[in-house]
Amino acid sequence: MAYNNYYPMGYQAPYYPQMGNSFNNQQQPTPSSGINWVTGEAGAKSFLVAPNTTVLLMDSEESKFYLKGADESGMPKPLRVFEYTEITNKNPKSSRAEASAFVTKQEFENFKNQMLKKMEERNE
Repeated sequence: MAYNNYYPMGYQAPYYPQMGNSFNNQQQPTPSSGINWVTGEAGAKSFLVAPNTTVLLMDSEESKFYLKGADESGMPKPLRVFEYTEITNKNPKSSRAEASAFVTKQEFENFKNQMLKKMEERNE
């Protein structure tokens, strides 16, 4: 049996035609925000988690998020469900009211001196 360039006689090398500029035909990867979005609790339950890891899953339908984990053997841990709400500073006056609950050093010194004066008057 005769060989030609390390291939047996009659062997045809595979043909790979040039596709032209295939760069324009390829789908560009979309940038990831690092947030795992799921659709409802069912989506969170079906999300695959690597062994010994815990992931945060954000619900795309409701104001909920999930913590899903797996132990070292890959068995899923119980799904933890949380609700979240926006915290806004709707009442800025409350911070002023809290600030008025404190006294200045000068006010404290005045009060202390009044109390000391009253105690001296009683002891006389």
